[in-house]
Amino acid sequence: MVKQHPKSIKKKKLGSYPHAMVMFSITLSLFVIGLFGLLLIHAGKLSDIVKESIEMQVYLDRNLTDVQLVRLQKTFTTKEYIAYKNDTAQVQFVSKEDGARAFLDETEEDFMAFLGENPLRDAYILKIDAEHSSSEELQKIQKDLQDINGVYEVQYVANLIESINSNLQKVSLVLLAFAAILLLVVTILINNTVKLALYSQRFLIRSMQLVGATSFFIQRPFLNRATWQGILSGIIASALLFALMQYAYFEIEELRLLRDEQQMMLLMIALVVLGCIIGFLSSYRAVRKYLGMSLDELY
Repeated sequence: MVKQHPKSIKKKKLGSYPHAMVMFSITLSLFVIGLFGLLLIHAGKLSDIVKESIEMQVYLDRNLTDVQLVRLQKTFTTKEYIAYKNDTAQVQFVSKEDGARAFLDETEEDFMAFLGENPLRDAYILKIDAEHSSSEELQKIQKDLQDINGVYEVQYVANLIESINSNLQKVSLVLLAFAAILLLVVTILINNTVKLALYSQRFLIRSMQLVGATSFFIQRPFLNRATWQGILSGIIASALLFALMQYAYFEIEELRLLRDEQQMMLLMIALVVLGCIIGFLSSYRAVRKYLGMSLDELY
């Protein structure tokens, strides 16, 4: 008589629910958040570029000496509201001769021929830092520049700047509202995914309670796994975002102008932390729920 060997029964381990589905869901959710985060970063960088294109024309008194012109330029570069590019203050001198040539090239009218002299003034073109681009700040800057000796008049296009600031503010509010809604939806999605994964462990949790295991002992393996799942999902989502951005920069060269490596690094760290926190809290809530259920409610 052939002796039949009993089939091996795989012992279910506490906290050993299938984690591939959970990691996939968390990674996908964090990836979507990361995409929107990249959109916010690039939109913010574009906003700064637009704001830093704001210029003030500082017209000077006539007959200033070269020494006075150099002194004025040094004064302008020391102002905290001047924009910098590659550690260089964005202060450009435009002589009245250069202004006359530019006017002639643009209009093809030689006003000096019938005026007999150049009525233009020497000027400095100042680019303002994005942090000082509000209408109130620009008015203060205009007054500050006009109080400098040797300055005749300071001009800028106030209406255009107010329109730019108003539109940028509206776009920022809309993007932040979408980001808040997206974060809420993703949190609910991850929470439901973890809760569904833990559903298969509800009877094992009850069995551990019946043999006298403490709540902390039962929760610990679930929380540990959920924490590591969140961390790994955040790392995978960050790697996918990095690869996507490298491809985008390769395909669209102009997009590199909006690149901000520091903020991108902070975004990737935030995704890892967010995955860890949401995974931990979702697992904690789910396990606590099953710990408090009666036997009839488990079915």
